[in-house]
Amino acid sequence: MASNGENDKSLIVSFGEMLIDFVPTVSGVSLAEAPGFLKAPGGAPANVAIAVARLGGKAAFVGKLGDDEFGHMLAGILKENDVIASGINFDKGARTALAFVTLRADGEREFMFYRNPSADMLLRPEELNLELIRSAKVFHYGSISLIVEPCRSAHLEAMRVAKRAGALLSYDPNLRLPLWPSAEEAREQILKIWDEADVIKVSDVELEFLTGSDKIDDETALTLWRPNFKLLLVTLGENGCKYYTKLLFYLPTTHRLKVRVTSFLAFHGTVDAFHVKTIDTTGAGDSFIGALLCKIVDDQSVLEDEPKLREILRFANACGAITTTKKGAIPALPSPDEVHKLLNAEK
Repeated sequence: MASNGENDKSLIVSFGEMLIDFVPTVSGVSLAEAPGFLKAPGGAPANVAIAVARLGGKAAFVGKLGDDEFGHMLAGILKENDVIASGINFDKGARTALAFVTLRADGEREFMFYRNPSADMLLRPEELNLELIRSAKVFHYGSISLIVEPCRSAHLEAMRVAKRAGALLSYDPNLRLPLWPSAEEAREQILKIWDEADVIKVSDVELEFLTGSDKIDDETALTLWRPNFKLLLVTLGENGCKYYTKLLFYLPTTHRLKVRVTSFLAFHGTVDAFHVKTIDTTGAGDSFIGALLCKIVDDQSVLEDEPKLREILRFANACGAITTTKKGAIPALPSPDEVHKLLNAEK
């Protein structure tokens, strides 16, 4: 007999980093000028896991934290938010990562990281909870875990295990250039695993970085398309998001990124954003992708149904917008009631 219990929900596993963001109490100032900081748990993969759980989905986090007060605090926050934490390891020799995040007057961010190395960078392949990863219906990851060994090898192994087990692979590069040795290395490593994903979300800034073009248009976005993709998303902040679904025909050219495309997309378009009073954009993209994954995990057929996909992306845009109305990422991730309130107000 089927039941409606928590165990019947399909699992979304997020892999990568979790850290403490220190956010200035005053916007529009430098780190040196900030009179104080608000301590906020963060890290994109962890944000996505909590976003999923807060919306009623089933989520797990796989990563490594320091065996320190911050690390145990973060593990506790995952558990408090109903995220399965059996994929967490603790490192006795390295600290939990910290990031100081400056908020400009427009709510955009600049980062200063303390990772030398931090515990998340030291996750080894043999420490992975493979049983948890194999049980994922969706496996979500970023690119920060690709920067150094041994975490890079752990990341690649986790991807392989999830893919062999039949999981949908979801990739949000979450570009943080200050963490990489160089822009060239960042671009190379981010694109090295590009072809493996089923769903990819990039921001407009990441689109420019990866393509080398300052144009945010369909032609530029489609240079990042790969034959096995099911969905490519470009988030545009206050301008909403663009979506591209399965290409029915493509013609590769000699350039390593360029793909010459005619009008053979299954469908594509733009979904408008919700206009709110933005305080801090931290976590908005994570909230967006968490909402999307929560909606498609049990029914991937919506990726082939444009009206349903647009409805889901409207929901995801609402989640992202709500997250910008408070400081910090995890504290700002919305509940279903908050999202429905905004959706109904915009009808």
